[in-house]
Formats: sequence, C-alpha cells, structure tokens
Amino acid sequence: MSYLQNLDKQYVAGTYNRFPVEIVSGKGSVVTDTDGKEYIDMGTGIGVTAFGVADEEWKGAVIAQLSRVQHTSNLYYTEPCVKVAELLSAKTGLKKIFFANSGAEANECAIKVARKYAAEKKGAEYSTIVTLWNSFHGRTLTTLAATGQEHYHELFQPLTPGFVHVTAGNMEELKEIVSTHKVAGILMECIQGEGGVNVVDGDFIRGVAALCQKEDIVLMIDEVQTGNGRTGKLYSYMHYGINPDVVTTAKGLGGGLPIGACILGEKVQNVLGFGDHGSTYGGNPVACAGAYSILSRIDEQLLAEVAEKGEYMKKAFAGAPGVKSVSGLGLMVGVEPEKPAAEVVKACIEKGVLCLTAKNKIRLLPALNIPMEQLKKAVGIILEACK
Repeated sequence: MSYLQNLDKQYVAGTYNRFPVEIVSGKGSVVTDTDGKEYIDMGTGIGVTAFGVADEEWKGAVIAQLSRVQHTSNLYYTEPCVKVAELLSAKTGLKKIFFANSGAEANECAIKVARKYAAEKKGAEYSTIVTLWNSFHGRTLTTLAATGQEHYHELFQPLTPGFVHVTAGNMEELKEIVSTHKVAGILMECIQGEGGVNVVDGDFIRGVAALCQKEDIVLMIDEVQTGNGRTGKLYSYMHYGINPDVVTTAKGLGGGLPIGACILGEKVQNVLGFGDHGSTYGGNPVACAGAYSILSRIDEQLLAEVAEKGEYMKKAFAGAPGVKSVSGLGLMVGVEPEKPAAEVVKACIEKGVLCLTAKNKIRLLPALNIPMEQLKKAVGIILEACK
C-alpha cells in the first residue's frame, strides 16, 4: 500500500472500496497513474466526464468563469445559470429548472414537487411516491426510501415514509397500487444503471406515462445516469415518445463538476414558490459554465455516433466466449460475464482498462466522444479478460 493510500485509510471515511490505482492526470479517454501507466477509461467517473478528461473547450469555459466570479449564491443573478436553464428548456421542451449539486438532490426536489402538486390539487393525503424494484435514486434518507433495493435500506431505518415499489414491467401491479394508495407521483429510470444496466420495457414506460396522464399523477423520469447523451438521445425518455412532468439529471451534465438539475414541465412549472426550496451551491456559475460547454455540444451528429458506438459494443460482446448476456443502450452497456464481474474488472485494470460493476455485470460508460480506435482496443481487452 502506497503512502497516499495509507493516508487515505487513516483520514478518509471508509465508505469506498477503492481500486489500487492513483490517478494523477489524463487526456480524453486515457488516464495516467503515479507510475506513468496509462488506462483507457471506460467508466468516466461513473458517467460524469462526458467529453473525457481535461477537455479543452470545457476547461476553457470553466477557467474563464473562475477568472470572473466563482460563487455568488442564489441571492443574485448570474449568466451561466440562466444560459444552462434556457438551453435545457429549449432542448427538452420543458419549462423551468431548479439547480442542485447532485442527482440525489435533483430527485429530492422532484419528490417535493410531486407532493406539493398533489397536495394542492387533490389534498395532503395524496403523498405516496411509486418507484420500481431494482431502482436507484440516491443516498439521502428520502432517496434511499425511493430506491427499490432493500439492502440499501437495512442500516438506516426508519427511512422517509410514503414510498411503494412495484416490479418493472408489471402494469397490473402498478394499477393496483394506484387504486389502493393516494399516489402523488411515479419516479422511474428508463434504464436501471446501479440495478444492473436493465432496460425497462418500452410498452411499460409508455403505459406508466398514460396512467399518469389519466390519473393526474406527476410522472418523474430519473436521468441522472442515463441523461446528457449517454443513451444516444439527449435523455433516455426520448426513445419512448413520452412527455414527463419532471426530469432529473446530474453526472454527465457538469462534465466533472458537481451539478444536478430538476427540470419541470408545464404542469408543475409553477409548483415551487418563494422559499419552498433552495440550495447554497445550486446554479453555481463555475459548474454552470462547465455544464453549458457540455450541453451545447451534444448535437444530433454526436448522438448518432454514441448510438453507433453502442451498437458496436453490444455486437462485440453478444455471444462472445465467457459472456452470458449484454444489456444497455448507447454508451451505457452492461456485460454479464461467466466469471465474477469483480474478477474481470481486476484483470482489465492489470491490462490498462478501467471498468465499473453493477450487480453481477461489468458496467461500461465511456466518454461520449471516445475515439473508435481506443474503444475497440478497450473492448478487446475486456473480451480477453472475460474468457
């Protein structure tokens, strides 16, 4: 164990089982450790560095804003905050944005919006939020309660009440819940990232949207990991022709700086009034300058390339020796190996590729602009590690 790793163990809370790699620099889709060893980055900080490490345009935008003002709080107006809000509205057709610092915070905001809307329209007893089993929505007490994975709940009881989970794909179960509970909102991911890169059935997604419209339930789509070009559309719900009332996102939006966004549609755009919600760092001008740089470059050409690279990955892994199954969409791919996923990831690190895991799968979230040559090399190394 290195000197830095010993210090980390001594002073940093032991909440992470870190890989024995000390990353000191990088460029694009390649990062370098303290020994000068290079790795192709197929995880991008869990889907965060959307255009890779030290992207020049992103870096320029962030540095320029740092030279002006790094923080003002939401007591004052700043241009980067307004520009990102305007761009998000233009690209989604949704109306207003609340900026937070993370995906969990964006989901907290969405839940508050759904409950306030329902309380005002139907009565305070309409407070239940329905989510899916195997979902993941964050690590605060409320977003843990929303998360449909019981092992996350075990140590932190009592969680925030008012959450019910249903099985993805089971419309009858969902309709039963809606008929027996006072439901304010339904929150779901179109692809369950932490849950194992599971693509939720499109007919079910459209059925949920129709049910929400019929019953005046707030439909919230969690795009924290799936958003900002990751699946080959700007947001994954766009694959299914639905119109959510609320979209939450984070991760890739900031390109490496902490930012979350709760994007509000027409039905709920004015639910939050003065004093109803807030965030000291939300809409920070430096984070928003980075986000504007990322968001403004996610165009149709890039999205087509993301879809093309995603198809290449899925075809390369499908039926390959040592691979049981492949799932995902765009550059969000889950590979289920016959070996333990952790064993494959360890072998990949040794061979110069950084991957993630999700349940029993290798989770791959490369940069949206990863060069095809590097992508093919990384895929080849992963395939070798799976054998």
